Amino acid sequence: MFTALISMFSNLIHLVLGINTPQNFPPPLPHEKEVEYFKALEGGDEDARQELILHNLRLVSHIVRKYYASNKAQDDLVSVGVIGLVKAVDSFRVSAGAKFATYAAKCIQNEILMYFRAQKKLGAEVSLNETIDVDRDGNPLTYIDVISCEESVTGEIERKICSQRALRYVETLLDQRERQIITMRYGLGGGEPMTQKEVAGVMGISRSYVSRIEKTALEKLLEGFK
Repeated sequence: MFTALISMFSNLIHLVLGINTPQNFPPPLPHEKEVEYFKALEGGDEDARQELILHNLRLVSHIVRKYYASNKAQDDLVSVGVIGLVKAVDSFRVSAGAKFATYAAKCIQNEILMYFRAQKKLGAEVSLNETIDVDRDGNPLTYIDVISCEESVTGEIERKICSQRALRYVETLLDQRERQIITMRYGLGGGEPMTQKEVAGVMGISRSYVSRIEKTALEKLLEGFK
């Protein structure tokens, strides 16, 4: 169920951002422009928020490629990392004086590690004592150094609340056909997620029609989260 919800959130993120591949990621923002956007965001500017997310997607891709190069599910890890990036953008404050890239990297890494724990694969994928960076004094930084227990607990609670909201929206915002397709596509009923072709075969409709209905359903769910 958790993996299915991650996949659904991933589609929502790509839908709203309109980005499908790393080659389409915009370049990082100049520092002055980044500060300008964060100040605008503090005033409620949603366009500034989207720009900050868009221009920091390369950071997510970099972290996944550098620290999880041997993992076969890199697309999933990028999607999970984007969730961490969004949390970083929403919680960062320029007045704190920290560099956003450093702060965001910790949020992204924390989100990915929580994902591994949820799948009970952390021990096989990465060691918490593995060095991932060095601080300004040359001392090694490990994963355990960048994870706060309090943040992890809070993150798990937020994840459960968000998951409950997603399931509730599936039941209340979608019509019967949309709900059926989303349930089969993401395995929300406890079964295995199905491809659009497989769903089309079950429902006796074309794959392109399944794709259109799925997109409409995801747009409704996205609107519910605003």
